[in-house]
Amino acid sequence: MDTNTLLEGPITMTRKGIGFFKVEGADEDLLIPSEWTNHALSGDIVKVAPMGKYNDPAGRMPPRDSGKVVEIVSRARETFVGTLIEENGVTFLQPDYKKMYVPLVILDKGKAELGDKVLARLGVWDTDKEYPLGTIEEIIGRAGMHETEMRALALGQGFSPTFPPGVLAEAKNLEENGAAMLLEETKNPVRRDFRKISTCTIDPVDAKDFDDALSVQKLENGNIEVGVHIADVSFFVKPGNELDKEARERATSVYLVDRTIPMLPEILSTDLCSLIPNQDRLAVSAVFTLDKEANILDSWFGETVIHSDKRFTYENAQEVLDNGSGTLHEELSTLLELSKKIRAKRQAKGAIEFDTAEVKVELNAEGAPIAIHLKERKATNLLIEDFMLLANEAVAKHLSKLTSDGGASFESLYRIHDAPDADRIENLANLLRVMGYNLKTASGRVTGAELNRMLESVKGKPEEYLVKTATLRSMSKAIYTTRNIGHFGLAFDYYTHFTSPIRRYPDLIIHRLVKSHSGGDPISKQEMSEFDALARHASEREVAAADAERDSIKMKQVEFLIGKIGEEFDAVISGVTDRGLYVEEQSTHADGMINIRAVGDDYFEYDEKHYRLVGRRTHKAFQLGDPIRVKLAAARIAEKELDFVPV
Repeated sequence: MDTNTLLEGPITMTRKGIGFFKVEGADEDLLIPSEWTNHALSGDIVKVAPMGKYNDPAGRMPPRDSGKVVEIVSRARETFVGTLIEENGVTFLQPDYKKMYVPLVILDKGKAELGDKVLARLGVWDTDKEYPLGTIEEIIGRAGMHETEMRALALGQGFSPTFPPGVLAEAKNLEENGAAMLLEETKNPVRRDFRKISTCTIDPVDAKDFDDALSVQKLENGNIEVGVHIADVSFFVKPGNELDKEARERATSVYLVDRTIPMLPEILSTDLCSLIPNQDRLAVSAVFTLDKEANILDSWFGETVIHSDKRFTYENAQEVLDNGSGTLHEELSTLLELSKKIRAKRQAKGAIEFDTAEVKVELNAEGAPIAIHLKERKATNLLIEDFMLLANEAVAKHLSKLTSDGGASFESLYRIHDAPDADRIENLANLLRVMGYNLKTASGRVTGAELNRMLESVKGKPEEYLVKTATLRSMSKAIYTTRNIGHFGLAFDYYTHFTSPIRRYPDLIIHRLVKSHSGGDPISKQEMSEFDALARHASEREVAAADAERDSIKMKQVEFLIGKIGEEFDAVISGVTDRGLYVEEQSTHADGMINIRAVGDDYFEYDEKHYRLVGRRTHKAFQLGDPIRVKLAAARIAEKELDFVPV
């Protein structure tokens, strides 16, 4: 590697303050020893000078290519959430963020007290100082309290529950004038009128915003017209207004166990843009003419006005189908039959059917968890999913054709999913082999059909959730980009996000593109030139939101189990390391750990090749995927950690 070349990109830091820097085309990342990190933090964009082989003075790792951070171009995060502690008379912020390897020194606590959770801004970090300074921006509350911890999870990932003054002012204006604006726009002759066609929404029982609706009508020639109608957020949220700037910055809504932190103020998300029943609403639609085998004969994309006849939950739409009668029974039956055929075509192309169940936490009025179970996915869930995927794929194809015809000055946004990394697939195949499952691979490549066969074979078994999770983790991450490479998981050559503009900013951009190509406001070259940066930002914010959502569930799982210390549970071994066993408790799907010293009355050694711990004297083995009876030994809510011991 040329040691005279400076490399630029993100750095990843460990909790011990060691950095790793990915080099395009290289087999392994550059090691950045702690003394060469130049106070870089995980995710920072840095400039790195390659430094040749590094020999660890302690001899803990073999020599490997290394680098030195010579400049921090931009910080990944400027604020940190944590708890105030004191050591040797100095006040520190102990950050919640696990990749933050140093505390912040707080010189002025203000009204905050030790034990409070606060939001602090990263300040000066002198070269010769071990720790950076931090200034308190917000006192969140006492650590450990439900309200404090939930707010802290959101703020820690950069999502504020409150909107800035400029956004609130525009929202207030819409509260006063939005209904009149909407009414006037329903008369716009550009919009296709679907108000007399049977239309409904199908959403979770606790949904507040309805951003997609389906219309269906049988045509005289026997074909069926299905409209996928999506809330027209772009009518109210214009490029450059305060609502748009804030939505772009947030990029997504966040769904914690007890609250939603919306991308848009409620006047839009639950009122003017929400496809409420028995109200005229503006939409951007993908309308398909399908034959009885769900083949697309014709499609149309553009602005519409709709009127939803019924707000279904997944459960009561399912009841109508199961009972064979009820509101819009004929329409729902038609949609269900078409959706099955759409799904069969997708599966035949090799789309991976993960169908992973989500954990649902039920809380009481005080925010304490009272029940945890897996959400049941009904046929109506799949029905909606099938039509949303159909619309997303069709819109991506439509825009791709238009943008390629328009030349280099036209861009579109795609949702891509790369084929999985060969090493990860081989690791997955080895892991599954140990658990008794055979995944056929060829040089680290695997087909969607083969993954589906394996996932089908594990259905109903104790290790089903574990196998699906391990398979998901071996996949590449889906991201937004302007360069299309298709979507491996869905087996689509073209895919984008069109169906959720109330909660995702990229969908809003796609709506603007659809409108601009069908005679609406043109998108400027300046706006298109920002699509690459926007795609990176939206991908990063999506990960942050997912982390906050997952942490909120983990926290409530631990809180639910804290009163059950000493009780026994059925679990599955979900991970094996030289430190011990990771287990997944079966009733709540909470993860915990059995320390290697607590595994049993023997000296246990880690057999990395077979994902197991083996007793030196007894030869007793604990292997990945094995069922295991455990007792809960400890639960730490703040750390979101559980300790178990085998029974």
